[in-house]
Amino acid sequence: MSLRIGTPVPAFSARSDDGQQLSLGGLRGQWVALYFYPRASTPGCSIEAQRFEQALPEFRRMNAQVIGVSTDTEARQARFREKCDLSFPMIPDGDKAIGRAYGVMGGVSGLLNLAQRQTFLIDPAGNLAWHWKVSNPATHAGQVLEKLAELSKSGPLQSV
Repeated sequence: MSLRIGTPVPAFSARSDDGQQLSLGGLRGQWVALYFYPRASTPGCSIEAQRFEQALPEFRRMNAQVIGVSTDTEARQARFREKCDLSFPMIPDGDKAIGRAYGVMGGVSGLLNLAQRQTFLIDPAGNLAWHWKVSNPATHAGQVLEKLAELSKSGPLQSV
């Protein structure tokens, strides 16, 4: 499935690793940076999560919620949260329903059936504003912030 800029993204309701119920519909009215990553606590995923955490005050200033999603278990996500000192929601997608809805399942050429590293910037109305199909874990949070600042002034563009 390929999502298109300007169209509604798939709705979901899930429990985060810390037991909080989270629904995309409940976040209407604010931007959402929904990022998928392959495996909690691996080097690249840890760097990416820590960069998002460091940038969290700026995301909040721009009325944006960061949410991380992987196919890891709730327990593995919780250990990841603790290890990286994360405060934003982490969703364990063990049944891969969210990953399939967003078309990110496959990882590593489809061999491992993990979520691919992709990010969806969702506008306050619940539409896809931008989509990163490839990203560098070390610089990605900054790129998302830049695009958020640009789009919150000018409107949606295209995916990269």
